[in-house]
Amino acid sequence: MSNRLATALWATATVVAFLPVTPAPAAGQGQTAETAASTPPRTGWGQPDLRGMWDFRTLTPLQRPGRMADKEFLTDEEAALFVQRTLQERDKDRRYENARLDVEFAYNQFWWDYGTTITDDKRTSLIVDPPDGRIPDLTPEAQERTRAPRQRPVTERVVLGSVAHGPEDVGLSERCLLGFSSGPPIVPSEYNNILQLFQTPDHVVIFTEMIHEARIVPLDGRAHLPGAVPQWLGDSRGHWEGDTLVVDTTNFTDKASFNGGLIGRGASGETFHLVERFTRVNADTLLYEFTVEDPTWWARPWTAAIPMKTTEGPIFEYACNEGNYGMANLLTGARIQEP
Repeated sequence: MSNRLATALWATATVVAFLPVTPAPAAGQGQTAETAASTPPRTGWGQPDLRGMWDFRTLTPLQRPGRMADKEFLTDEEAALFVQRTLQERDKDRRYENARLDVEFAYNQFWWDYGTTITDDKRTSLIVDPPDGRIPDLTPEAQERTRAPRQRPVTERVVLGSVAHGPEDVGLSERCLLGFSSGPPIVPSEYNNILQLFQTPDHVVIFTEMIHEARIVPLDGRAHLPGAVPQWLGDSRGHWEGDTLVVDTTNFTDKASFNGGLIGRGASGETFHLVERFTRVNADTLLYEFTVEDPTWWARPWTAAIPMKTTEGPIFEYACNEGNYGMANLLTGARIQEP
């Protein structure tokens, strides 16, 4: 973490620690216990209180499975069966007969942490628009790009099955530059599905466990950075719409791309636009929604909704190639694979 970012986070956390919270009225003061529990808390300066740690693990898939094509929601019985089957498929003792896969997937499922439940509304996909719960079709331009050989510079090439000559030749997550669940946008993944929010009257910090990403989002109405200034996490600006925090992000770098929850070949750069919405539904739930669009990649924008549950901390550091020791091993393996 850079000194600049560490200082910003420290300063924000220090301010937050002393900013007052206005709790919901206690039961008996015009509210029942049930109503008090469901009333979202507010900050001392009147905004919905988004602060805290939020767990966004879920077995609900991003896209609706083909076998559920015409079903938007599951019944209680269907939901229980879906969870049972999914957990069986992800049995922690499962091994792969293929030796290479066995190593790449850490020998079993012990390290993966998808959660053990689906969303409370029993929706069959996190995608809520389009109505079919699927990522929209690619544009003709994007289809052509996926068929053509990858022509990105060697410094940005994600090597799949080819030899890495240096650190620049491996993927961004292997280089610990971007995490696969931290976004933006934030999408549940194999592990490290924890988000922490810090909040002051004029800033919000979105801090994710994966690759220790932190976005400092100003709420003061300032304009986005000039288009020629790309950022690894994009350039985020926030504002309130009623009780919902809306975060608009532009200026993504073309060195990374987003394709339905994966960092890889997909929408990227100056044509990718992200709008996120954070709504404190009740004391225990934060609804996170995002809409992504890239007219050069998808035929239309699409939206996902992910309910996050409050959880206790602390968030431990995701070291990721501490001192780049792991990178030496990756490159040593690449030398062995060379013809």
